Amino acid sequence: MTTGASGNLRRDIGMFGAAFLVLNAVIGAGIFALPGKVAVAAGLLSPWLFLVVGIFFLAVVLSFAELASYYKTTGGPVLYATDAFGPIVGFSTGWLIFIARTTSFAANANVMAVYLGSLYAPFATGLARGLIITAVTVGLTWANIRGVRDGVRTMGIFTILKVAPLLIMVLLGLQHVTGAVLIPTGPWIIDELGGTTLLLIYAYVGFETIGVTAGETTRPRRTLPRALVNTVIMTGVLYFLIVLVFVAVIPAENYASATLVDVGRSLAGPVGALVITLTAVFSIGGNLAGSMLAAPRLIFSMAENHMLPAWFARVHPSYLTPDRSILTMGILALVLGLTGSFVVLAVASSVVRLMGYIICIAALPSIRRHADEETREHAYRLWGGYTIPLIGLLTSVWLILQSKQESWIVVAILLAAGAILYALEKRLR
Repeated sequence: MTTGASGNLRRDIGMFGAAFLVLNAVIGAGIFALPGKVAVAAGLLSPWLFLVVGIFFLAVVLSFAELASYYKTTGGPVLYATDAFGPIVGFSTGWLIFIARTTSFAANANVMAVYLGSLYAPFATGLARGLIITAVTVGLTWANIRGVRDGVRTMGIFTILKVAPLLIMVLLGLQHVTGAVLIPTGPWIIDELGGTTLLLIYAYVGFETIGVTAGETTRPRRTLPRALVNTVIMTGVLYFLIVLVFVAVIPAENYASATLVDVGRSLAGPVGALVITLTAVFSIGGNLAGSMLAAPRLIFSMAENHMLPAWFARVHPSYLTPDRSILTMGILALVLGLTGSFVVLAVASSVVRLMGYIICIAALPSIRRHADEETREHAYRLWGGYTIPLIGLLTSVWLILQSKQESWIVVAILLAAGAILYALEKRLR
């Protein structure tokens, strides 16, 4: 199997750090805006739609859990695709996921600036927006260059600050949940099921880069699968409860314009609205921290596997982190965040990720066959042969077919740009 110089990295990510990575990658800005949009199409069925989609999507997560258990080195999707289909597919997969995560970082940094602007009027100006985006991006870049422990500690703080208020909101809101809300009598109709599901899936994506940090994780073959599966399951249950409280508290006629801030206001007045607004800021901050920790490891892995110039594969002599890859991610995210040119890319981000999921799941049979005996013995082997990966593959294919032509055009451009960079690297070598 593909290996690199990841052994030079310090293994400072334990079970809690890995769980923080998954949680912050999955729970970002989406859950604070999606409940109302989904409820417009699904009504009281919204909580169950979140749960059912999460169950089907768990097949994708479980497939990634097994894939992660075969590797101890940094790379994640890049390694899976490379070992099964060769370096060109491996590079394309890593490149697309890296662009998706970087674009997502830039988009979420803008959303954080908007939320802060709603809290304090001077933050709503254009200059303040630029300063907020710059401060957040530079701060997280520096924290991760200094060491993965600082990055994990930052995520841990954000995790507590964003999960605790959501749990309190759920506890306060469950008293408003009646039997008719929990089990609606009908009609059992969901408008535009495909488009609604594709929108909803935004709340679950982002977990895929957990495998990228294997080179800095203690006992990665055991830690990563457990953290991945357990955290995504708990996140799905939390989503179900959050959306259940949403449809119980918010009148149906207000679904289209309501957010979780309105739920907080209904439950606890202005204080509740303020707390949920701050929670959204912390949630986005945690998502940004997770992206800055995981995404640079993608281009680091591609560089150490000779898919990008070796310049990106440097490990800082003192901090033992891939400093140049982190710096590259920070600069690109800052440029995208300040210029707003990432908007078109954000439209295609879900398609990019789903393409990566399809490639990685399709790689599983080859990786199973070619794993050595010791690796196979300790792997997180799924029951039922290929039943679960097949469900995950079909789910991803069905979701990607719901996308529009514009998304495919952007994906094609990104693939072409990546192919040019890959060709230049091979020519230089």
